[in-house]
Parts: sequence; C-alpha cells; structure tokens
Amino acid sequence: MKVSGCLSRKIRYIFLIMIPMRPSPDNNKLRFTHENQRQIMAGKNVMTSKKRVLTAINLEEPDRVPLFITITPQVAEKLSEHLGISTYTHPDSPLSENRISYTELLIHLGNDIVGIGACAPENRPTREVEEGVFINEWQIKFRKSGYYTEMIEHPLARADSVAEIEDFQLPDPLARGRYDHAQKMVDEYGRDYALCGDVEATIFETSWYLVGMEKFLVDLSLRKPYVFALMDRVMNYSLGVGRELVKLGADIIWLGDDFGSQQGMIISPQLWREVFKERMRFIIGELKKKNQDLKIAYHCCGSYFPILEDLIEVGVDILNALQPTALDMDTKKIKDIFGSKVSLFGAVDTQGVLPFGSLADIEKEVKRVITEAAGGGGYILAGAHNIQPDTSVKKVIKIFEWAKKYGRYPEN
Repeated sequence: MKVSGCLSRKIRYIFLIMIPMRPSPDNNKLRFTHENQRQIMAGKNVMTSKKRVLTAINLEEPDRVPLFITITPQVAEKLSEHLGISTYTHPDSPLSENRISYTELLIHLGNDIVGIGACAPENRPTREVEEGVFINEWQIKFRKSGYYTEMIEHPLARADSVAEIEDFQLPDPLARGRYDHAQKMVDEYGRDYALCGDVEATIFETSWYLVGMEKFLVDLSLRKPYVFALMDRVMNYSLGVGRELVKLGADIIWLGDDFGSQQGMIISPQLWREVFKERMRFIIGELKKKNQDLKIAYHCCGSYFPILEDLIEVGVDILNALQPTALDMDTKKIKDIFGSKVSLFGAVDTQGVLPFGSLADIEKEVKRVITEAAGGGGYILAGAHNIQPDTSVKKVIKIFEWAKKYGRYPEN
C-alpha cells in the first residue's frame, strides 16, 4: 500500500539522514543574546522563548507571537548549506519525527520551542534488510521512494483475533537508550526554551500502520474485537512515552492522529466519539496527573472541525495543524469560536502559498495568520505541516523574519 500526504509523516524519514556538519552551535546562542540586547536597548520588553510560549498558551499576550516551525530533511540540508550551520536528523526515531530534529538550525532562525521525543533503543535500531528496504522496531517494512517512503509490509496484516494482538511484541516505552537524545536536548535547551514532547500517531495511525489502512478501517467499522485490543496496546505505549517526556520536563505534550482529509473526516464524527474520545480523555488525564501545568497539543491534518469541541472537552489545550485549505478549517472562524478556551498552533498554508506563492504572497500569509489568530495571545505560529522541499530557502528564511516583524504585541 502506498502512503502519501500527511498520513505518512510518521514514516517518511524513519531511516537516518545525516546532514553535513558545520561547526557553530555556540554562535546560535550568541546571536540571540545579541538580538535580545538590541531589543532591550530599544526599550522593548523582551521575554525568553520559554516565557513567551508559556504566556501565549495560557491565553495571554507575550512580547511577540512564539514560533515552532518544522521542516523536512531536504529543507534542513539546503538551509544548513546556505547558512553554514550544523544540524542533524533525530537519531533513528522509531516513528521518526521532523518535530524533534534540526534544533540548532531552527533556533538560529527563531523557533521558541524545542521538540523532544523517543528514539529507537540501543538494541533495536531501524535496519536495512535489503537495498533501499528497511524494517523498524515495530516490524513495519518500508521502501524509500523519492522524498518519502511507502510501507510494503504490515506485521499484523492478517490479524483477526485478540490472541494475535496479545502475542505481538510491541516496543517497550522504557527500553534502554530511548530517551538519551531527549535528555541531551533538555539539558541544553530546557531552561530558555519551551519543551514539546512529541507523541503523535497516538492511537489511530500507529494501529493502522501495523495492520494496513484499508483492513484497519473496515475492521474498525465492523467493531472487530482485535481492533480495540490493538488500539489499547498502542495507547498504553504512547502513554508510557508521554509520561517519560513529562518527567524530563516537557511543557507541552503533542498528541495527535490524522483523521482529516481535504473535504472532511476519514471516519465519521460519531465513530470518533464512540471509539477515540474516551481513550483521548484517559491518556490526557493520566499525563496531566504528572504535571497540572502541562499543556496538551493535538495534531490532525485536514478537516476535523466537527470534533474540535470534543477535543477541548477531553482536555486538549492547543489545536494543530489548522490546515487552511481544508473544509471548515478557517483560521478566523476557529479563533472566534474557540479562542477563549484553547490556543491555536499552525495555520500557515504549506500546501499552496509557501511552495507556489511569491514572496509578497507569503508575507501576506504571515500577516493573515497573525491578524486572525494572535489577538489576545493563544497562538503559536507554524506551518500547517512541515515545510516541504518545494519551498525555497529564501522563502523559509523570510517566513521567520516576517513572523518576528509582524508578530509583536500590541502592534499586531
């Protein structure tokens, strides 16, 4: 089964992609120290990145709109070459995340949030089993295809019983070495930057990765018992990862599953409420027991407007990705309806404006999201998805510049 679009984001870059290294991490810190000093001398009230983010997600106005823009490996490589800044891809994440890579590069450009997450343990790395074909610790086999990968073998493709699910060996969230890289990020950045623990593909996506999407959706609609047994095992793995990231000091835990398409949800809102709502309430409640100040972000690509109120009800504090080209995902409308209850995160059009628009179009898009979403706080500026390889280096750099220029309070 070929997987493309946002439904494949967890497996796109699951192999380790090394970016050419260039020395300079200390210069990144100096650059922003000097930038802050200039702003202070100009009489501006300047917050640390951490304070800026925490203020915004508590629905208050910080000094400027915080940023958490994410990029693909190809964009990272081009930016690294252009700027002369070393960067890396997160070391062998089991469901590899662009959310938690390229930290030095993105902080240099202006991000206020550092992503942390789980990686494969010491004894179970992703391995190449034949040329261009890989298998990860979930026993999912996939093949590199251009910028993306396609899953070619699902380990539970023939599963039909609870016993088969119980016999399947899922990864251990507490395996040795799984959080070594996250700990390094916490030690280096945790004081000055907000920390976002990534636990996306929380239930639905990882479950269908193991079974295959078509079979999983059919069996879910038939309410086959094995489907619920699998989802609960996956949920418990995600909860285990989330708990460890909270222990490490995450300010935000980023949950999510892609239930949306361009024109609506891929399952009905009624089925989502029946199957997923209480599971999300459970995992959010358990995570917030560990830290009452913890904020929960929820990612869903595409159109998922019908369940926004449900997500807020079960404890979601931050809505992402707010894809503006999807049905009913109008940024201003969502801010007007839900902005007093929840923060928004995303909304910059990575699908049309960034790759195909002019610089003037992109400047207008940055102004649009700030105007529509940032009033009163409660907004983190980001793309509606990772910035893709068809967006030029110049455009990426200008997005950061314009976000910092137009995102200052109270001028915006």
